[in-house]
Amino acid sequence: MSTAGFFLLGATHHRAPLAVREKLALDDAGVAALHAELAAAGVRELAVLNTCNRVEFYGVADAPAHVAHVEAAFCARQKFSRDEFAAFRLSLGGLEAVRHLLEVAAGLDSQMLGETEIFGQVKAAYASAQARGATGPVLNRVFQKAFQAAKHVRTHTAITAGQVSVANVAVDLALNIFGDLAQAHVLLLGAGDIGEKTAKAFQSRGAATLTVASRRLERAMELATQLGASALPFGQHEARLAEFDIVVGSTAAPDAVVLTGAVAAAMRRRPTRPLLCIDLALPRDIETGVAEIENVFLYNLDDLAKIAEQNRAARAAEVSHAREILTAKAEALWRQVEPQIATLKIRATEIDSDGGGVPSPRVTR
Repeated sequence: MSTAGFFLLGATHHRAPLAVREKLALDDAGVAALHAELAAAGVRELAVLNTCNRVEFYGVADAPAHVAHVEAAFCARQKFSRDEFAAFRLSLGGLEAVRHLLEVAAGLDSQMLGETEIFGQVKAAYASAQARGATGPVLNRVFQKAFQAAKHVRTHTAITAGQVSVANVAVDLALNIFGDLAQAHVLLLGAGDIGEKTAKAFQSRGAATLTVASRRLERAMELATQLGASALPFGQHEARLAEFDIVVGSTAAPDAVVLTGAVAAAMRRRPTRPLLCIDLALPRDIETGVAEIENVFLYNLDDLAKIAEQNRAARAAEVSHAREILTAKAEALWRQVEPQIATLKIRATEIDSDGGGVPSPRVTR
């Protein structure tokens, strides 16, 4: 377990398979609830990075027990055994935690090496923590310097050369199956950022017939208008599955929205035409039993990452160079941050010795 001070606690794709990450994934309400609980538990600053490949807590704590409380609160909320979590846990402190954040922001720790989406996700996590008043002098400096370091690496190395994204890998997969996307009918379930990028990737490779369905019809209509596509009320998507050749799931639904029975019924109406199902959601949108149906092909996030692995040679050659840059920047940043943390610890000790109890847990901007 991490010591007190600046810490990182979480689980990522390196150890946790998709089925585990699915159980650990937090929704917005979960993040808000944990912020509220941990603010009263000696965690001075806290930011939560929650993506399809990782859930990570970055913070400043006065004592190891407070870091342990982060784990306990998280596992309790997700109904996940702490013993089981220990098998997947990533726990770092000090300089190592700083270096990790810089590598994450730069795309060096991603399943798809050099992917750019993670930079925006880290920025969003920091902005969310700021909006909750949960950042202070340490997180403000560390995250802002992480953004600068990530931009520097992307500019001065070839880490993004031949870059891949989930959307582009999904489209390449469709091309391998169908050969030509001009006649393929594509259904996008979810109108968020991933859905939009995937739709644009399909259009750039020749797909002309796109339909967007979202649990918020107005958002589906908005994206459909932007893309020159059609919008479909979300409740109708299963009944009309037989009309589509490619189904892409990217909703934030808590449970599967494409069920095995519905796909089986659709395939009885189109037995000779293949159906490609691409599940980009976490928790997953498409039931795994779909893969057992004849002429149906199902790929999830981990499957796409394995495919992308074949295309990473150009970026991998730059990893060593990028890591050297980030290590130097992390060490310089830690020399700036460490005295601030030491000061916080001294203040906490003084308050405890005066009988003041646990210091104010949250340092606002």
